[in-house]
Amino acid sequence: MKKSDLKKYKLLDKPGVYFFKKGDEVLYIGKATSLRDRVKSYFSPDLIVARGPMILDMVTSANKLEWQETDSVLEALILEAELIKKHQPFYNTKEKSDKSWNYVCITGESIPRVLIVRGRNLKSTPWRRCTTFGPYTNSSQLKIAMKIIRRIFPYLDGESLKKNNQEFYKQINLVPTLQGGEGLKAYKKNIANLKLFFQGKKKKILNNLQKEMMQLAKRREFEKASGIKKQIFALNHINDVALIKEENFEHSVGQKFSGEQNEASVRRRKLLPDKMRTEAYDISHLAGKNIVGVMVVLEDGEIAKSEYRKFIIRSQVGSNDTGALSEVLSRRLGHNEWQLPSLIVVDGGKAQVNTISKIIKIHKLKIPIVGVVKDEHHKAKAILGDEKIIQKYKNQILLANAESHRFAIKFHREKSKIKLI
Repeated sequence: MKKSDLKKYKLLDKPGVYFFKKGDEVLYIGKATSLRDRVKSYFSPDLIVARGPMILDMVTSANKLEWQETDSVLEALILEAELIKKHQPFYNTKEKSDKSWNYVCITGESIPRVLIVRGRNLKSTPWRRCTTFGPYTNSSQLKIAMKIIRRIFPYLDGESLKKNNQEFYKQINLVPTLQGGEGLKAYKKNIANLKLFFQGKKKKILNNLQKEMMQLAKRREFEKASGIKKQIFALNHINDVALIKEENFEHSVGQKFSGEQNEASVRRRKLLPDKMRTEAYDISHLAGKNIVGVMVVLEDGEIAKSEYRKFIIRSQVGSNDTGALSEVLSRRLGHNEWQLPSLIVVDGGKAQVNTISKIIKIHKLKIPIVGVVKDEHHKAKAILGDEKIIQKYKNQILLANAESHRFAIKFHREKSKIKLI
């Protein structure tokens, strides 16, 4: 296809899913906040840099464009996953192994739970007995989507079944009251509607809810009918502002790339000017035993615990902090679905900074690195790196470093206890 071919398509500024096709064959499926803007981006002069040679090849091979509008970005996300699963488009399946994609799993237990499971784990017990939806290629978007969905159809996950968490979840209306047969019956209706929603059958859900509301009103059960009315309103007015922000952010930094063939362009991703992501790394062990590494994240100077990651060191034996650090960063950069940082903070001096610099160079990245040097009391005594960056972000650097040290020690202690047991 050529840019001039777009003139015959009347794409609107609405969310939805688009299909690049060659004849009847579906080559690629994508979702968009704005169908018009997203499709237009495939015909920009720098497509090969922004999206890589594989996507350029896809656009060149395509001779037809189709699309399906949705009422919300949330529904576009779900529809995209269902359609990719159905059609298995060549250029989607080549982007990334589905073993690393995420799936939504609804368990077959007497009280079903809704969980997010990696593709690589689907064939293991107990996930084989789950009803699964997906794959979802963007983990951060899926997490945001599940928060939105949960406010419409409250469900239980692994955490909410823990005794000490049940009351908390009930207080914020994220799970229904399950006491008694009536509560369980209502919960299972919720789960049934949730399954329909993941199948893209919103109209059927609305029809079912409308009938249920009318029946409750006839029986003068007005409180229950009011609850159903709120669900109907929520479905018709899905508040997916957070998902729209994430979708636009993904589009701006070009997160949807092909795998190894597009690795160079993946590494050229940059954060938006108003989004400062600081990643800090630290290694912890006791005389070279139970070596672990951690990554902590600050977003715009605020701690983002949901972005923290733990690493059990596999390649090092003994007290080799730089070797362990090299392994951590190499594994971290293997996750193309994780947003790249604006700044990297490492606990240590020149040796640690040089280790990070080598890994960054191998991956053809340009990310500033600073090292926090400690005194004998493990207090920061100097920061190595670009003076302008240090001066501007000193507080963030020190906070990230302190947090990485705390998190690393905590993880090491947890792992050591498990070993002792």
